[in-house]
Amino acid sequence: MIDDSDEINSMAKKAELHRVVVTGLGIVSSIGTGRELFWDRLMAGCSGISAVSSFDTSKFGVHSGAEIREFDPAPYLLQFSPSDIGRASQFAIAAARLAISDGNLCLTGADSSTFGVVVGTTSGEPRVIEQFDDDFATGHPERTSRRFISTYPCHVLASHVAAELGLGGEVVTIPTACAAGNHAIARAYDELRFGKAEIMLAGGADSFSRITYAGFARLGAISPDICQPFDFNRKGMIPGEGAAFLLLETADHAQRRSARVYAEIVGYGLSCDAHHMTAAHPDAEGGVRAMQLALRFAGVNPDKVDYISAHGTGTPTNDRLEAIAIKRVFGPGAQRVPISSIKSMLGHTMGAASAMEALACTLAITEGCIPPTINLIHPDPECDLDFVPLIGRTKKVAVALNNAYAFGGNNSSVVFARYKD
Repeated sequence: MIDDSDEINSMAKKAELHRVVVTGLGIVSSIGTGRELFWDRLMAGCSGISAVSSFDTSKFGVHSGAEIREFDPAPYLLQFSPSDIGRASQFAIAAARLAISDGNLCLTGADSSTFGVVVGTTSGEPRVIEQFDDDFATGHPERTSRRFISTYPCHVLASHVAAELGLGGEVVTIPTACAAGNHAIARAYDELRFGKAEIMLAGGADSFSRITYAGFARLGAISPDICQPFDFNRKGMIPGEGAAFLLLETADHAQRRSARVYAEIVGYGLSCDAHHMTAAHPDAEGGVRAMQLALRFAGVNPDKVDYISAHGTGTPTNDRLEAIAIKRVFGPGAQRVPISSIKSMLGHTMGAASAMEALACTLAITEGCIPPTINLIHPDPECDLDFVPLIGRTKKVAVALNNAYAFGGNNSSVVFARYKD
């Protein structure tokens, strides 16, 4: 993956470049499945956070999560049965089908042969290993051992989507944790921009699991009740689950089939802090570099950005450092740009998070409104920016910036813009 715009522009001189547009949106989330329901509830400030019901949390000091209730994978599965694949793969397939349907795309043999999929994730299918562990502990490992290899490894998310939809193009899973959705979009963008494909699905998927929950609980990172990004009283993040996909096409391909265009992807920036396994650089160097690269690649001055979708987990350190990074990149203009964290409603959906936030960016451009940061009642003086507290806002958005940061120092930013034919 190339993360320096000078190198990209050097390659671009040797190839015919294509504009890349978003033509379909698919999502499975704790506040709703499908673009319309998701956006309506997001703008209304609905929360998908409640008491965890999928496993016993009595041994933890925290008990809240953003689980998806009453999800039925059957209507989305034509090649697999639900028992064949894990929960994250079920989410991914459902979101992918919804994106294709939303984009009004009818696949032909020619299209599907070069149609690829890139999926970002944190854990792949952790529930499969949990079940294997439970069976092993009770003396019956044979119950899951036969299906373990075909259902557990992270790469199965993309391969299951491709197999279900009959896609013959590039199939990639990117396990860069909470920055993975943006990484997936960037990878698919390159494939399209350089003419290696005309259609791609890009997004992320992760399921709620004991493994993930236990890890964050041991780190002391989970809030005991609600998620309050940028609030002075914030106590941590809330684990969530789900999947989101963007249907991406070259502008030429979209025009040939008279597709509706939500937005154009105009650039991205990737960086790594190389500082600490779980802690970001104390001066937010990685986040600053990712945003700077993305804006330079896109040819967009910071004063032209109308909305920032923040990583905004609700942990004290992450929110403070993201505010520092935005101030460093935007200077005095940081005070004027609206910023919000939809994790306040969805929880932290890991590898799906920045893909869901990418949907929010494209819809902010299309619909002319910005989702709120709910639960932001007492702004932190160290986070003294416009975080759109409590209530969504009507605003014309021509350019949106999507930030995502992850363990291991992974940082990714993607720039979306209103499409002009």
